[in-house]
Amino acid sequence: MLITTFRELVPILQTAIGPMILISGLGLLLLTMTNRLGRIIDRSRSLIDNLESFPDLHIQRINEEVAILWTRARYIRTAILLATMTCLGASLLIIMLFLSALVNLDLPLVLSAIFIVSMLCLSSSLVFFVLDVNLTLAALKIEMRSHKH
Repeated sequence: MLITTFRELVPILQTAIGPMILISGLGLLLLTMTNRLGRIIDRSRSLIDNLESFPDLHIQRINEEVAILWTRARYIRTAILLATMTCLGASLLIIMLFLSALVNLDLPLVLSAIFIVSMLCLSSSLVFFVLDVNLTLAALKIEMRSHKH
């Protein structure tokens, strides 16, 4: 069935709304993640730049914090990559929806696979995001421990 009227296009537009909303939400999630990555980098640079000015007693704590910040940066980078892959998958899904209607292709398995892979990427991204949040608390614990002494 080739699309010839606007009325035939409306169901495809309605179907494409879901992935478009997903892309919008992913934009906010990516904004949050990139802000966290920026803070991690700024904090790391600040600690490393001032390393010589600290007494030897604090250098071990700073090295522990920098190691945690490095791990956090890797987790956030992975979360950003996976969220971006989700966005790419949702975009590809929208394109495939329209192409399947315009050139009369019936690809339910391909569309389903794209959607499932996108959701797996999103779920994995959120897991790495939570791992970063947990490491943030570990770094805070190290800093609090040093202030008690």
